[in-house]
Amino acid sequence: MNDLFTRRAVVAGMGVLGLGLLAGCSPARGLEFKYGKNMSNEILGRKFRLKDPQGNVRTLSSFYGSMPMIFFGFTQCPAVCPTTLARAAQIRKLLRGRDRDLFQVVFITLDPERDTPEVLDAYVKAFDPSFTALTGTPEEIAEVAKEFKVFYEKVPAGDTYTISHSSTSYVYDTRGTLRLSLGHSLNAKECAEDLVTLMEIC
Repeated sequence: MNDLFTRRAVVAGMGVLGLGLLAGCSPARGLEFKYGKNMSNEILGRKFRLKDPQGNVRTLSSFYGSMPMIFFGFTQCPAVCPTTLARAAQIRKLLRGRDRDLFQVVFITLDPERDTPEVLDAYVKAFDPSFTALTGTPEEIAEVAKEFKVFYEKVPAGDTYTISHSSTSYVYDTRGTLRLSLGHSLNAKECAEDLVTLMEIC
């Protein structure tokens, strides 16, 4: 954690002029991530409408005021999904105070036929009670995945199937602008460092 606080101190100690330039969080400057990719010039996920496990319709604007990290997967995923959600739980523990409160994990299922609302809710909350999940009809999920440029396909596995899918996590700022993508290979500390950078500037 000392490294995160050092990074925070550097950002917080920038001159008034520099902060003024960064206030608008311009896509062209100000966001230099050490590990993840700056996605400020990308427009993804602006129009999705899905339901949370309680049946409430959620859109990107539902998460204004927080910094949502959106990840696609399915509850029967053998490796990528549980490790990504476990990493997200570790990230949240590394964050402190306001940063922790801002961080909101949003898990979108790619398997709505098997991932019922009850199953989804229990699955994500087993990693952290603050995490939320979203679902919809297969057609709605396909449309949202397309909007995020997320690849997925069913793969036969004996009498059932698994799902092959991309594993990138997408982070938005408090105003619903996509800012950062985090690859599956990054560890929690690396992700947290980039998130602190984003939270301080945006």
